[in-house]
Amino acid sequence: MHSYPAWRVWLVAIVVALGLLFALPNVFGEAPSLHLSREDRAPFNPEMRAAVEGILGAKGVSVDAGWLEEDRLVLRFETLEQQAAARAAIREAAPDEYLVALSQESRMPGWMRAIGLRPMNLGLDLRGGVYFLYEVDVAGAVKQLIAGMERDYRTLLRNERIQYTGIEALGNDGVRIELKNGADADRVTTLLRQRDPNLRLEAATLGEGGSVTVRLTPDQIRQRQDFAIQQNITTLRNRVDELGVTEPIVARQGVDRITVQLPGVQDPNEALRVLGATATLEFRLVDDQNDAVQAEQTGRAPLGSRLYQRREGGSVLLKRDMIVSGEQLVDASSGFSEGQPAVFVTLDARGAAEMLATTRENLGQPMAVVFIEKKRVAEDQPCRGVRSGNECTEEEVISVATIRGVFSSNFQITGLLAGEARELALLLRAGSLAAPLYIVEQRTVGPSLGQDNVTRGFQALLIGLVGMYIFLMVYYRKFGVAAAVVLFTNMVLLIALMSLLQATLSLPGIAGIVLTVGMAADANVLIYERIREELRNGMSPHAAINAGFDKAFSAIADSNITTLIAGIVLFTFGTGPVRGFAVTLCLGILTSLFSAILGSRAIIHLVWGRRRRLEALPI
Repeated sequence: MHSYPAWRVWLVAIVVALGLLFALPNVFGEAPSLHLSREDRAPFNPEMRAAVEGILGAKGVSVDAGWLEEDRLVLRFETLEQQAAARAAIREAAPDEYLVALSQESRMPGWMRAIGLRPMNLGLDLRGGVYFLYEVDVAGAVKQLIAGMERDYRTLLRNERIQYTGIEALGNDGVRIELKNGADADRVTTLLRQRDPNLRLEAATLGEGGSVTVRLTPDQIRQRQDFAIQQNITTLRNRVDELGVTEPIVARQGVDRITVQLPGVQDPNEALRVLGATATLEFRLVDDQNDAVQAEQTGRAPLGSRLYQRREGGSVLLKRDMIVSGEQLVDASSGFSEGQPAVFVTLDARGAAEMLATTRENLGQPMAVVFIEKKRVAEDQPCRGVRSGNECTEEEVISVATIRGVFSSNFQITGLLAGEARELALLLRAGSLAAPLYIVEQRTVGPSLGQDNVTRGFQALLIGLVGMYIFLMVYYRKFGVAAAVVLFTNMVLLIALMSLLQATLSLPGIAGIVLTVGMAADANVLIYERIREELRNGMSPHAAINAGFDKAFSAIADSNITTLIAGIVLFTFGTGPVRGFAVTLCLGILTSLFSAILGSRAIIHLVWGRRRRLEALPI
């Protein structure tokens, strides 16, 4: 009689039962759905859900199922027509209250969702959606750092009452401070070193004047570039969240690129406009002591002022000293004030203090809001702002209002259209980009193409499985049937593991599944050939089973572990489809080892190993 510990049989049984449970949600397919989140970020509650369902009921749109998930409401429909009608009804009834995203949800029963079961995610190539590849202008990030240093140094010298004749940038790695009195050079050097001891400082004296040159170290430049990329990734994720896209992928690719995948998105133009916008704001006082028309005609602005164009036409002179910028915004939301669209802004503590001091000292004076956007344009495309190579920086005044009272952290911006107010609030709320983004590649995968990829991929998988089953059962007879059961169990465990970990299945991932199924079959072939060899050497059936599994283990482990190492390397250094292939390959190797070594032995033990007298094996 073949001895095999009972606990291992029970372990296999429990794991397979759990695998069937976790893999079950993938059987039911998907249906069109809507994901609703509130514009003010408040979580949905049952009363809000009832209000939304009341809107749909009034329009005659039937909901197949609905539930609350985290801070949003999910509604599932039977057809795409019902999904589109529901989206239109909600936007018409509450245009500024909800963010509505088109998506797909599993048709699994509610009790599965209640216990936390979920199907595995489908990638962009299987589900449909849009793909963007952005390049980060890391040089622009360093320029922004230099510009910030200039502003900070002006404020520092003004507060310390140190007279200076000018502050200018030196390329992309430094700033020079020209001092009126050369004796102040050592004092300025000490102040700057207290602020940042890592800076390289050079003081010089020429006649009565002097200068201090501030240089960034290579490490500081590299840190700023890495910070810009990480900050842009965070900002893009925030903007994706504001769009309401489910299961997005925002990841760094290479040195200076970011990839964004938005499964289920059916309007790439909206996503492209919101994700790539480098919008930010600046608040400045209006120079009402000089004539803007004269400055425009002469092409020269008065000292301490700068000429800007207004969105509705005409020009305006603004003071060069900025009050606050978009970096100091904490929150922004759109709404209506006195019947007009408005953006309600909240500043951080530093910005609030500066705004409070400015409004207290300038009551009755006009203040302007400057909208700044950076983008990359082709040589033949026009640029309405300042052009530097292919980079275009457009600045325009979107609002000029008189300061009627003293305020600090909370105020509003008016003079916008309703759509402009919503989009501006979204961009400001999601945060400004630390460096400009330029789109390198854009792809759109339609839902029908995604479904076609799913169909063809699983057809290939099914054909491979059936062909392998036939070969195993013909060549190994009843042991081949056991191998077919093991391979099917391996597939179930792999799908269950991907569902449990919420891994994303892509088209290359299906190829990885096919490969792991082949490797699982190869493991069974190694075991069965060792058993046959031991039988030919005159060993008894029970002893041959033990020897076959024991002697084949090292070969199986070696081949699978080396492939697992290759899969880990692909996942670590690969991107996009390569990582999708690596994920399924690595998970498939783990399930193959379990099913071939423990699962196969448990089945053989249950069918043949418990017989006291076994004359031969059907292998």
